[in-house]
Amino acid sequence: MLQERRKEKVRKISIIVLVAGSLFLMSGIAMAGNSATQTVTYAVSAINEISVSGNPAALTVSTAPAGSAPNSVSDATTTYAITTNEAGQKITGAIDTDMPAGVKLTVNLTAPSGGTSAGATSLSSSATDLVTGITKFNESGKTITYSLSATSAAGVVGSDTKTVTLTVVDGS
Repeated sequence: MLQERRKEKVRKISIIVLVAGSLFLMSGIAMAGNSATQTVTYAVSAINEISVSGNPAALTVSTAPAGSAPNSVSDATTTYAITTNEAGQKITGAIDTDMPAGVKLTVNLTAPSGGTSAGATSLSSSATDLVTGITKFNESGKTITYSLSATSAAGVVGSDTKTVTLTVVDGS
């Protein structure tokens, strides 16, 4: 008889555990839905990037026909790449310090699609427009041509360097 009571207790406890477990599982299913939502916040920032392929070769004015001004020299071995996601941008150029009297450094940037090149433009310490009308694109391999010219009055000018800064700015 004692064994029958124990068996009955074990059976009751088993049933209680089984019912409690079933209720627990069913409550989880009842709380879960078949869809959920989230809010995603997003933005795209202004992107205006320019890079160059390296430095041009040294420019040395070293010849002149008798009776004429010295010959100018050019280098078109470097390129630039540009990415912008804004409308109405432009590229400006400037050098760190002005050129010596009688010596002129010009740069000509091939315009990217839709843009307009200013052509060969003298560089100075004041930024000047080189390409205008740039709108929402990315291109690379655009040619940069540097030219150096000097008048006879410039005399002999020792080797020096200039840092050229190209900048993408709002052209509006």
